[in-house]
Amino acid sequence: MTKTQRMLAAIALAGAAAGLAAPAASAAPISPLTLPDLPTAAPGMPEGATPNSVQDIGAKLNDLNQLNQLMDLPNQLAPVIAPVQPITDLAGAIQ
Repeated sequence: MTKTQRMLAAIALAGAAAGLAAPAASAAPISPLTLPDLPTAAPGMPEGATPNSVQDIGAKLNDLNQLNQLMDLPNQLAPVIAPVQPITDLAGAIQ
């Protein structure tokens, strides 16, 4: 057996051992999912500045998503603007 063959055999055995150990490791009990504590308001902050529940956080994320959609509005309007683009370009050149 050459040195290369011995190295390949060792790698194959290590891979097989890892494959046998993987199902045993995945059978370990899963720890329960815990949510982090909600943030508390710093002194002097308004009452509504901190969320009172996970639903409040979700609502704020939904508001941010709507703002992201507004940022994408020019891309959504491109098919509407494309037919009149040459006219607006000419109007801009006349000024």
